[in-house]
Amino acid sequence: MIHILFCGNQGVFDGMLTCALSIFRRSQLTEGITFHLMTMDVSHLNPNFVPIQPEQIAFFERVIQSYHPDNTVACYDVSDLYQQEFAGCPNEGAYCSPYTLIRLLADRIDALPDKLLYLDVDVMFNRDIHLLWDIDVSGVEYAAARDHYGKYLIYPNYINAGVLLWNLKKMRETGILARARVLLRKKKLTFADQSALIRSTTKKKMLPQKFNDQKFLHKSTVVRHFSKRLFYLPYPHTENIKQWHVDRVHQVFGYHCFDDIFDEYQSLIQQYRGEFQ
Repeated sequence: MIHILFCGNQGVFDGMLTCALSIFRRSQLTEGITFHLMTMDVSHLNPNFVPIQPEQIAFFERVIQSYHPDNTVACYDVSDLYQQEFAGCPNEGAYCSPYTLIRLLADRIDALPDKLLYLDVDVMFNRDIHLLWDIDVSGVEYAAARDHYGKYLIYPNYINAGVLLWNLKKMRETGILARARVLLRKKKLTFADQSALIRSTTKKKMLPQKFNDQKFLHKSTVVRHFSKRLFYLPYPHTENIKQWHVDRVHQVFGYHCFDDIFDEYQSLIQQYRGEFQ
């Protein structure tokens, strides 16, 4: 069984769908996948900060089980844990949202397995997930690839936390996540959860960039991460184009290699809206 972790609110639904579809369509799978979803209600901070909705979970599970009967979803509402650990902390207004912090609660959820692949929802697989999942992390806390910009601007082995292959058993033993939470409660950090995780790390494995390509798509790319990126033309500027912005992916990146996935995603979204909206 492969175990994947997503975190977020009701707004991550499109990312969950496109990422999952890319895994199924680009991988040779004989086993099932459990998608673990961590979510919470912090609508007192923002009306949009509500949990992943039951109908979204039900629809998502129906889609993934169409690919393999053993595929399943496990959802964890961490609202209370968040209040215990992070309410009122200096990083509650993180650069993205409070939802970036909740993966750091994973060690407090007993149901999560010893090995776990954390993914930001703005990623798509271009090659088989086994190329990443089968990597040995037995002697480290996690494996991660370098951050495209951070490796130049901060230091060479500065990692991007959008794709993390966790040895959660060892992480529980070393207390890395507990230390990260303490840091977040004490002081404002530039990249909040990512900064806290990096500072708390005891031992990690560095992965080649192909496991988290944040700017380019190569034939060797395993995971394409649609994070915010810098464009130099027609003038220096940043854009935050996600994979579910299909027209922009076509226009700006010129990618058509994911069109089979996009076609299914758009069909499913129309079906979802017809049923639930």
